[in-house]
Amino acid sequence: MSVLAWLGLCAVTGALGFILARGRPCRGELAGEPTYLALHIAGLAAPSLRAGLNGNSARKAVRHLRTLLGTSALAITSAERVLARDGDGVPDDDQVLTEVRVVMMGGRPHVVAGEPSAVLVPLTVEGRMIGTLAVYDAEVSAVLVRTATEVGRWVSGQLELAELDTSRRRMLEAEMRALRAQISPHFVYNSLTTIASFVRTDPERARELLLDFADFTRYALRRVRDFTTLADELSCVDRYLLLERARFGDRLRFTVQVAPEVLRVPVPFLCLQPLVENAIKHGMPGEVRVVIKDAGPEAHILVEDDGIGMDPEHVRAILGEDATAGIGLSNVDLRMRHIYGHDYGLVVDSAPGEGTRIRLRVPKCHSAHDVL
Repeated sequence: MSVLAWLGLCAVTGALGFILARGRPCRGELAGEPTYLALHIAGLAAPSLRAGLNGNSARKAVRHLRTLLGTSALAITSAERVLARDGDGVPDDDQVLTEVRVVMMGGRPHVVAGEPSAVLVPLTVEGRMIGTLAVYDAEVSAVLVRTATEVGRWVSGQLELAELDTSRRRMLEAEMRALRAQISPHFVYNSLTTIASFVRTDPERARELLLDFADFTRYALRRVRDFTTLADELSCVDRYLLLERARFGDRLRFTVQVAPEVLRVPVPFLCLQPLVENAIKHGMPGEVRVVIKDAGPEAHILVEDDGIGMDPEHVRAILGEDATAGIGLSNVDLRMRHIYGHDYGLVVDSAPGEGTRIRLRVPKCHSAHDVL
C-alpha cells in the first residue's frame, strides 16, 4: 500500500471512530452505513483539495470536512490567512492566525483551551507546512485530537497529490517546449528551401506546399495541450509527409493504414510526427509505413521503415538523454512513460541493414484523458 493510500485509510478510519464514539447506529441500521458515510463525505471533499490549497478549494472542501468530523465549526488556513470557515464558533481571523503561527513554529497539532476549544493540525506538502486545519468544538477530547490529526494527514495527502499533478503539468509543458524547439530549426529551413525551389518552376505547387507548411506549423506551435486525438495527429503527419515528399521526390514512399475505430482515441500531443520523422531520417531512400490498429482497450501504433537501420548502441542513445541522437524520440518515450506508466514507452526494433520498427501502445481510456 502506498504512503498516500495509507494516510487516506488512517484518516477515514479515524473519522469513522469519532462518528461511532459519538453515537452507535440505531437498531436495524446497516452495519456498514457509518463506513459508507465517512468514505462518501471524504470523497466529496477530495476533488476540490486536488486543486491545491487556495481560497476556492478551501471553500468547497470546508463544509464536507466539518461534516466528516462532526464538530461545531472548522476553518482551513494557509500560513498567512484564513481561507475558509464553516459552522458557528470560529474566532476572528486575527485570533485564528495567532494560533496558526504557534502550529507553524512547532510543526505539530496544537490544542487551545477555552470557549470554544480548538485543535489546530498542520497541513504539509513534501515536508513543508503550508497551512492548518482548525477544528472547533465545545470541548476537545483525546478522540477529537486523534481524529483531527488523521483528517489533517489525509488532507495533506490530497494536497500532495495536487502538487504532483502540478509538477507533472509543468514537466509536460517543458518537454513540449523542448520538442518544439527541436522541430523548428530542423524542419522549417528544409521545408522553406523546398518550397522556394518550386516558386519559379511550379508556382501552383509552391502555393499548395506553403499552405501545407502553414497547417503543419499552426498545429505544432499551437497553445500547449496535453492531449489531442489520433485524427488530429494523423492530419499533422499527412502535412509533414507531403512536405517531405516534395523534398525527396520518388526516393520517399509511404503508406498509412488506420482503423477508423481509433481516430477519436486521445493521444499525447505531437507523439506521432517525431516517429515518422525518425523513420524518414533512417529510412531514406525507402518506404515508411504507419499502421494503427484497434486492439480492444488500446490503440497499437507501428511506424517502420526499410532503411539502413540502427545498431543497439544508437537505439539506446535515442531513448536516453542524448537529444541529438534522435529527433524527438526520447521526448515521446519519456512523456508516454510519465503519463501511462513504464510499460507504455517506445519499443524500438532495429539492426544495421534491417530497417527500424517503432511500436507504441496507447490506452483508449485513462484518467489523464480527462483534461482533453
